[in-house]
Amino acid sequence: MGEDEKRPIVIVAACVLVNGDGAVLIARRPEGRPLAGLWEFPGGKVEKEEEPEAALIRELAEELGIEIAKADLAPLTFVSHAYSDFHLLMPLYVCRRWRGEVSGVEGQELAWVRADGLESYAMPPADQPLKATLRHLL
Repeated sequence: MGEDEKRPIVIVAACVLVNGDGAVLIARRPEGRPLAGLWEFPGGKVEKEEEPEAALIRELAEELGIEIAKADLAPLTFVSHAYSDFHLLMPLYVCRRWRGEVSGVEGQELAWVRADGLESYAMPPADQPLKATLRHLL
């Protein structure tokens, strides 16, 4: 796709959940979904007229079974990445406090990993630069 061709912009809010040991949560994309088998930060698509924080609170309840207060989400960084058929804009938040036990509600595999251990996990192209960013920010 050339520079002048337009792609739809998809906004996906994601979260770096940090536990008491300083490890971050990543989830493996399930089979049957695009980029299946790769690890990512939990979150999901922001619906039309939905605030990114509201989308993230909704998605983390659906995917992980936890409750997060908007006040506990802090903006961390963002990703802007051109995939072949859309352009991803991903605000990334950090959260250190939530209610409930984190679990893979949708059957997805989860892992708590130290920021310097993220290099061992294959992630989607948009997430790759976050590995270095998180090593410096966390």
